[in-house]
Amino acid sequence: MDETVAEFIKRTLLKIPMSEMMTILKAWDFLSENQLQTVNFRNRKESLAQDLVLLCEENCISLDDAALLDIIYTQFHRHQKVWDVFQMTKEPGEDTDLSDMEQFKSSFKKILQRALKNVTVTFRDAEENAVWIRIAWGTQYRKPNQYKPIYAVYYSQTPYAFISSSRLRSNIPLLGQALTVASKHHRIMKMDLRSQYLDSLKTIVFKQYNQTFETHNSTASLQEGRLGLDINVDPRIIHENKVEKDRVQRVTQEIFGDYAQPRLEFAQYKLETKFKSDLNSGILAEREEPLRCLVEFSSPHLLEALKSLAPAGIADAPLSPLLTCIPSKGMNYFKIKDK
Repeated sequence: MDETVAEFIKRTLLKIPMSEMMTILKAWDFLSENQLQTVNFRNRKESLAQDLVLLCEENCISLDDAALLDIIYTQFHRHQKVWDVFQMTKEPGEDTDLSDMEQFKSSFKKILQRALKNVTVTFRDAEENAVWIRIAWGTQYRKPNQYKPIYAVYYSQTPYAFISSSRLRSNIPLLGQALTVASKHHRIMKMDLRSQYLDSLKTIVFKQYNQTFETHNSTASLQEGRLGLDINVDPRIIHENKVEKDRVQRVTQEIFGDYAQPRLEFAQYKLETKFKSDLNSGILAEREEPLRCLVEFSSPHLLEALKSLAPAGIADAPLSPLLTCIPSKGMNYFKIKDK
């Protein structure tokens, strides 16, 4: 076995948490059940990784096999990446071309290998007609760097691809070209949508979030129980609070629904506006450049946090459409300019 491949497989194994080691190795399906039974998984991780590398050597592991293990690890830890959404389009009036996944893979790989001598491309099929693609980039004179790959997830017969963020931005146009041609589209553009949570991005662009609403009365009763209203309080006060609470709950439910929100960590708003004043004097009035301001809302679960603001009494209902339109517009980057 090549020393480069041995080191690559060892470093990949060392990344895997011990609690996930057996699950990931079985998903990889490169080592047989009998081989795995010969390994002492209670050993220290360094020793365990070395034992597994020796078994891989017995099976004559290739670079593609090792790259496949890295894809599986990344699938388990997809939230450790930041994912950008790309949308592809066809020419107006052009019919959908139902190309199969094997044809897509072959075309994609050929495009990259023709453009770049040293590049490693590995595929792994996933659920919902998706394919995970791992690309390790090299140059005309250097072998691919297996430790800084880019991952792309493409869903067959859709115009969407999800690409992990990378510092190697110079290769993104080539990757976009390969995706566009292989999927038989004509253009590709980066959407203003980004998150660590790949599944939530998919939910947003495919409009898959559940829109089943509970009845108004059942929700109101639930909220009353959560707030713990005291039945001994003046009934007029209860009635007054309940009417407003019901209104807030109804408006919130109409906007957000009664289902779990897709998970995003932030929304960013860039404002550009020219200074306006009835007094045509002063430094700002003479300024030709617009005033610029950037506001970012962040939370471990931003949409759920926004959904809870009005019921908690922190904000008025309804919230601004700029905050509530994130899933419907498929954006969490906004540019606001003067009309």
